[in-house]
Amino acid sequence: MYPRIAQVASDSALPKRADAVVIGGGIVGVSTAYFLAERGLAVVLLDKSGIAHEQSSRNWGWCRTMGRDVAEIPLAIESLKLWEGWRDTLEHDTGFVRSGILYACESDAETETQKAWLAQSSSLGSEARLLDRDALAALLPGGVPAGWRAGLWTESDGRAEPDVASAAIAQGARKLGVKILVPCAARGLALESGRVQGVFTELGRIDCDTVVLAGGAWSSLFCRTLGIRLPQLRVLGSVLRTEPLEDAPEFAIATSRYAFRKRADGGYTIALRNANVAPLCPDSFRYFNDFIPLVRAHRHEYRLRVNAHSLAALRTPNRWAVDAPSPFERERLLDPRPIDAYPERALEMIRAQFPAFAKARIAQYWGGMIDVTPDAVPVIDRVAAIPGFHLATGFSGHGFGIGPGAGRLMADMVCEAPPLVDPTPYRLARFNG
Repeated sequence: MYPRIAQVASDSALPKRADAVVIGGGIVGVSTAYFLAERGLAVVLLDKSGIAHEQSSRNWGWCRTMGRDVAEIPLAIESLKLWEGWRDTLEHDTGFVRSGILYACESDAETETQKAWLAQSSSLGSEARLLDRDALAALLPGGVPAGWRAGLWTESDGRAEPDVASAAIAQGARKLGVKILVPCAARGLALESGRVQGVFTELGRIDCDTVVLAGGAWSSLFCRTLGIRLPQLRVLGSVLRTEPLEDAPEFAIATSRYAFRKRADGGYTIALRNANVAPLCPDSFRYFNDFIPLVRAHRHEYRLRVNAHSLAALRTPNRWAVDAPSPFERERLLDPRPIDAYPERALEMIRAQFPAFAKARIAQYWGGMIDVTPDAVPVIDRVAAIPGFHLATGFSGHGFGIGPGAGRLMADMVCEAPPLVDPTPYRLARFNG
């Protein structure tokens, strides 16, 4: 487990009733709870382990508009505004800073791809711009690495610190009245005439009219018990961090091969791009047809493996009684072992292009399970088949930066308020229509 996560204490008792229950204490869950409470709702936030103990504390920490699917760009723009606002309104620091992000183009084909993305994204409010080698030289005083043809640069993009951000938002939500119960697993929904009437938890039942599931990599399993088909797979990412390092770039940089960004502690978070491991499991076959287009388009990015996660998935039941321990209690925490060689390879590449990293010392490795949808775009939607039930999941490794906007949009849906952005791209029905 990533050991430096800021801890959030649990409230002492499960309330008998709430207006809304949010299941999942990651960045999207805590943001949803925050904005629901801001609207005056009585909210309970549940997590089977703790606040941000899974992928929300293990990601790269990028807060970006650049390089996203065009469906996510409006939400990313609004999220940056919310990150900025929280610097003044939250009592705890999220580590957010607009440090800039650069995507390097190492071939003419990559440059053309970024030009095509700019043509689509500019009308949506993206502030990205394409830099030639002369402009890159001004941005990189240490010199432009050999082979770089151009770079996509967004000065207004930035970073936050995953090990503290969700906890900071959760503490802000608590100040607004949110009750936080951790560890407390949600076992299932209480339904009457097909509508939400409450949540069964390991600590007992809580009555409510609204439930938001922001369960990350666990969401598809939870939905299956309700007869809801949510195509989603788990993918393992491996990361390392270095000890504090001087004279390296202040802004985040990615090429098609690696990515790194400076941390608040002065070190760097580093990962090998396109090196995600997808464990073969029953869901791989259950959602095979859904994921064929993604696999074909990005087959170089995913590596199929039979491993311990495959075997664990085989042993996981699809149904269970709400008055007995659930799979969410039997496996409290997805704490996968990283593949150290992947980020080590990335560090080798970075050292070859940035001399400052020659002195970099590895401080830690970690792994995280990413919840991926067939189009790599999240589901943020009401579940039509179960009035009162809502989904905010499947962020496909892009959720940290847009977590605040996703939470705000989800709160808009629950309260039937004008949406922060057009929610159409995030409908569940796009997979089951």
